[in-house]
Amino acid sequence: MIPLRLEELAGILDGELVLPPGVAADAIVSGTVETDSRRVTDGSIFFALPGEQTDGHLFAPVAVENGAALVVCREDLGLSVPQLVVADGYAALASLAHEVVTRVRSLGRLKVIGITGSNGKTTTKNLLRAVLEAEGPTVAPQGSFNNHVGAPITMLRIDEGTRYLVAEMGAGAPGDISRLVRIARPDVAVVLKVGLAHAGEFGGIEATEAAKSEMVTDLLPTDVAVLNVDDERVARMAGRTAARVVGFGLSRDAEVRAEDVETSVRGTAFTLVADGERWRVQLRILGEHHVMNALATLTVARELGVDLDRAVAALAGVPRAERWRMELLERGDDVIVINDAYNASPDSTAAALKTLAQLGRDEGRRTVAVLGEMAELGEFAQEEHDRIGRLVVRLDIRQLVVVGQGARHIHAAAGLEGSWDGESMLVPDQDAAYDVLSEQLRPGDIVLVKSSNSAGLRLLGDRLAGVGEQP
Repeated sequence: MIPLRLEELAGILDGELVLPPGVAADAIVSGTVETDSRRVTDGSIFFALPGEQTDGHLFAPVAVENGAALVVCREDLGLSVPQLVVADGYAALASLAHEVVTRVRSLGRLKVIGITGSNGKTTTKNLLRAVLEAEGPTVAPQGSFNNHVGAPITMLRIDEGTRYLVAEMGAGAPGDISRLVRIARPDVAVVLKVGLAHAGEFGGIEATEAAKSEMVTDLLPTDVAVLNVDDERVARMAGRTAARVVGFGLSRDAEVRAEDVETSVRGTAFTLVADGERWRVQLRILGEHHVMNALATLTVARELGVDLDRAVAALAGVPRAERWRMELLERGDDVIVINDAYNASPDSTAAALKTLAQLGRDEGRRTVAVLGEMAELGEFAQEEHDRIGRLVVRLDIRQLVVVGQGARHIHAAAGLEGSWDGESMLVPDQDAAYDVLSEQLRPGDIVLVKSSNSAGLRLLGDRLAGVGEQP
């Protein structure tokens, strides 16, 4: 974070400064900003935030032991370091992030890129980070830091030398993205897709569309809205923004588009068409659906003035989308495991299954789908799990293992859709799935493991592939 005096911080956070003996109000703090006491290092600012499971105030003494230079809290905790007592820790965190981004932007070098969408945010963020890091100092989230806490924490990692800030903006409810946009005010805002991810929280696809459109509604005419024109719900956001709109997609209406898409177990390739020129793009990431994430990345790079030859070369060096996202793991017996169980929505699960089917056909391999629950679908859960079960049969996936009662409708629908005899199995948990698959997998099989993070099947995928924890 940029250096700030304690008294400045008190003004920005609208808090009461409590100083221990020997510490002056003009002392400077410039360490990292943390909400997890385990991540605190010398000089950090620790925000003691209340949470669903526990309260950060309980861990303030540990944060001090780990080197915190300032604790932001709701009451005086009698600590040996300065404290800022605020009425609302979450609002204080947002205020600090906004001030820091505003100050760094005023220096004239910083460009802020915001990314949202029902699917693909994290992959696009990782691809964009790879491109922009080659151009200058870049800050982007680790993992999926995209909510009202994680996004500001990422923003607060910038300093005076940062050239690019990539902010992943997720939403658990209407208004969440709007608040994040107001904090960072993106120069370039990307909307990838409107789908049924978190539909249970939003109340349906129309409400999801309204929430995602918050990314572009407050943009200025000098800003750029990068929209997926292949998604009609995203495309019509062009009428809701004052920003200049640039479209990407497979459609010929897209200013930046892809042609000649090819997918294999070694990755995905396509031809990029933009400004009357063509580039062959080779990704090491599996799945045709990741072409859209790459197109979004290259469109942003183009708008930021990055040479597209360099951008394409940077994408070729990205080894995977992210841990547990379409991650290809090869066993010594020629079994391939695609571990895509960090997250799952109906759209992303359908895309992963289509990739599995295509790879099975192209590579001449037997296909096996191991599916768990798609969470946060609310009233749409049964219908969407049914739809996935029917899709498995229609794609001619040869073996289906459904894990857990939360996903049982996948198994039921698959049985109704096709005249299967043992090709679909419902098992209660990961251990049962592992036992079944250990007996049934044979050399040459290609296995997709897909579920929401809460189902925990990413660990089953690693276990099937014979790998342990990786960074």
